[in-house]
Amino acid sequence: MCASCSSSFPAPGSKADLEEGTSLTPCFNADGLVTCVTTDAATGELLMVAHMNAEALAKTLETGEAWYWSRSRGELWHKGATSGQIQTVVEMRIDCDQDALWLKVNVAGDGGCCHTGRRSCFYRKVDTSDGKASLVQA
Repeated sequence: MCASCSSSFPAPGSKADLEEGTSLTPCFNADGLVTCVTTDAATGELLMVAHMNAEALAKTLETGEAWYWSRSRGELWHKGATSGQIQTVVEMRIDCDQDALWLKVNVAGDGGCCHTGRRSCFYRKVDTSDGKASLVQA
């Protein structure tokens, strides 16, 4: 079961309700967060993985734009508010036990999503040549 529930969303019901029902009852972890994977709606490219608290999820549903919870800053974060790279939600999905979200988005501005200025946060791959792991540009 969920580590934490929010007054913004109904508490999860039975396992059958959680897995097959029509109510959005997100399961937040002990820190009050749910993981969110974000991809480009047109290409399917993986852009970023972030977290949402109940307020971020509610604001995303209300505005149609992606809001996240910044764990490093400890604050609500409207993606693109300062960079102009607003993420407009085209589709939102939730996994079978409602503890992970998937946003398919259109990105405004130059289309970048990573704070390093890159399109995707996943710009490096792990290379295991010579029995040693290292990072290389993808």
